[in-house]
Amino acid sequence: MTSARREPVRLLLADVDGTLVTKDKVLTQRSIEAVRELRDAEVLFALTSGRPPRGMQMLIEPLSLSTPISAFNGGLVTEPDMTVLEQKVIPDELVPAIIAMLESAGLDVWIYSGAEWLVRDLQAPHIARESFTVQFDPTLVESFDGHTEDVAKLVGVSDDHDLVASVAMAAHDEFGDRVSAARSQPYYLDVTHPTANKGVVIERMSDYYGIPLEQIAVVGDQANDVLMFQRSGLSIAMGNASEEVQRQATCVTASNEDDGFAKAVEQFILPRAVAAPVLPQAG
Repeated sequence: MTSARREPVRLLLADVDGTLVTKDKVLTQRSIEAVRELRDAEVLFALTSGRPPRGMQMLIEPLSLSTPISAFNGGLVTEPDMTVLEQKVIPDELVPAIIAMLESAGLDVWIYSGAEWLVRDLQAPHIARESFTVQFDPTLVESFDGHTEDVAKLVGVSDDHDLVASVAMAAHDEFGDRVSAARSQPYYLDVTHPTANKGVVIERMSDYYGIPLEQIAVVGDQANDVLMFQRSGLSIAMGNASEEVQRQATCVTASNEDDGFAKAVEQFILPRAVAAPVLPQAG
């Protein structure tokens, strides 16, 4: 792990699954209280996730969110009322080739386009669990033909975790910097626009609020969180993160089953809070 920099913390950017919520997708009372304490200390709090915007709506009210929500790892950024601020889609000409690559490797494929989540088999692995998580159901289609434009995210799904990791590397080899491909869970490979990744999300938040990257803290648990770890002044890995992810972080907190998010706020963020209001820059 790298050594901690003693900059003040003025914004905390958090992942959702495996970080903010428990394995059962529960937002604990202690986590809600931790976000309230951030607000009282005038530390901004924002979310970024591979989830669609609709899949984060249930967090807005209990956390009193007022900052932009970066869904699809930054591919779609909305206000808390779901007003779209920015959208980045995979180049249309690449979508069929990416689908073909994922399928040929043996991964099930999902498409996220606009507000739609498209699948071809409602009984495929993880669909029921994902429906529970995001609190809406997918749309069943016979074929992805005619659905390859304006795609915000493609997901390759398999319970063979080593396969998912190898396909992520293959996607980098085949498509290079034309897409971003990273695992959001051991069983999910997220493919998005090349600048739809959490490293760009933290840079966007820095620009929007005029806060130096050194004064932004981040917390996450998966490989797709490492890009924001690398750009932040303070990075916190969850206790349930892999050793590889933990090595990339400044600090490690408890697991998401042991209120690791709240403990990170209490131990690492609040002691470095500066009670100074921050407003977006004009223009």
